Amino acid sequence: MDRRTFLNYGIGAGVFLTGCLGIDGNKSNHNRKLKGNIKHSVSRWCFDDIPLDSFLKQIKKFGINAIDLVGPDDWSILQKHNIDCSMCNGAEISLTEGWNDPKYHEELIDRYLKMIPLVAENGYKNLICFSGNRREMDDQTGLKNCVDGLRQIMPTAEKHGVIVQMELFNQQDHPDYMCDSTAWGIALCKAIGSDHFKLLYDIYHMQIQEGNIIDTIRKYHTYFGHYHTAGVPGRGEIDETQELNYSAIAKAVAETGFNGYLSQEFVPKSENKMASLKEAIMICDV
Repeated sequence: MDRRTFLNYGIGAGVFLTGCLGIDGNKSNHNRKLKGNIKHSVSRWCFDDIPLDSFLKQIKKFGINAIDLVGPDDWSILQKHNIDCSMCNGAEISLTEGWNDPKYHEELIDRYLKMIPLVAENGYKNLICFSGNRREMDDQTGLKNCVDGLRQIMPTAEKHGVIVQMELFNQQDHPDYMCDSTAWGIALCKAIGSDHFKLLYDIYHMQIQEGNIIDTIRKYHTYFGHYHTAGVPGRGEIDETQELNYSAIAKAVAETGFNGYLSQEFVPKSENKMASLKEAIMICDV
């Protein structure tokens, strides 16, 4: 199941990494406490072949206490394991049908006004949203439409302490998606003018779309409420097989004073998926 399909159906550090494995499945020297400078999370859809209850037990063993992209139907399972939902989903229509098109506003507003209080009641903070596809709409019109729609849910988000976050995508993986540049996303944040609207800065997508990752994070981190990772190219492990230096990126994130989550969203290529996840956490634990 890919992420697009998964979404349409729609966690803290400080414990020991015991028996941490490297990518090749061999013991590494990573049997230590996480440093606590980065709040680690992982996106559910990348490991959706592992039953959720079992997956949560495994990630807790090596210090991940949060998980991304889980909707209300599964929150009780997270709560049983004392796992935070670091990015809630379930209010969106789809990745392509979003806030840039007024014909979806009535349905989206109804969905988000119902979901925002539910997110807060369950002790969560972040709720994802999407711009939708252009469909020949110019970017300025799309931005205005997003502002008109999103402003109608901001008072509710502010009241309940929920941050609505729009994710940035690249055009290679998501052709025609409107929120495909940091500049456009920041313009949207400025126009909405609320601390309860942020960008989900997906490092994988923005490396493909525009690059200059560390400089962008340093300059514009106040607009970013959440981070996603994945290896470029191929969206696989974030190890030496790909081009991004995730240790340097995570260090740049930490140096901004960011107190949100950095969530692993790579699709494991290795047969030992949990070993790949452990290694990714260690790479980003700066």
